[in-house]
Amino acid sequence: MRRESGPPGSGTDGEADPVDTRLGARLSELRAERGWSLGELADRSGVSRSTLSRAERAEISPTAALLNRLCAVYGRTMSQLLSEVESAPAQVVRAADQPVWRDEASGFLRRSVSPPLAGLRAEIVEGTLEPYGDIAYDRPPVPGLEQHIWVLDGLLDLTVQSVTHRLAAGDCLRFRLWGPTHFHCPGPEPVRYALMVVLP
Repeated sequence: MRRESGPPGSGTDGEADPVDTRLGARLSELRAERGWSLGELADRSGVSRSTLSRAERAEISPTAALLNRLCAVYGRTMSQLLSEVESAPAQVVRAADQPVWRDEASGFLRRSVSPPLAGLRAEIVEGTLEPYGDIAYDRPPVPGLEQHIWVLDGLLDLTVQSVTHRLAAGDCLRFRLWGPTHFHCPGPEPVRYALMVVLP
């Protein structure tokens, strides 16, 4: 997962991304807290032992789909997990301080506009998906999670509970999340949307 909030080119080829390193350590801690072996976590998440091991050692950058599976096992939203490897969020979150990361595999750019904060149940995320890009989540990170998706620019095909909705700029889809979801940008331009997540 390439960290985008720093200046371009700030990483060094061959070196683990600092966010990936902290994220890998946190994933290892979460597994250890539950007393699970890599094999047990693999059985619970459906992710191979080798992939889990490499993610914990920061040898790979986890994709959004992989993190979603782990969040489902650990009972966290993706933003909650990522916030645990960031500094504590402030009441005012300046644009320059909003954590941004990219899933290269799916062409997805994610900006945490309003990161999780203790005592608050909602968070706001800005997502950008490249033309013809896809993100498939096979399960919700937290069953019953409330989501509101407001398209800002472009077109988004969003499949929820086996129903596909074509959303254009200005359209909003709201639902509680119980099963798989699939995001697809039909192009020809990128799609940019705001996502509000509210814990049940």
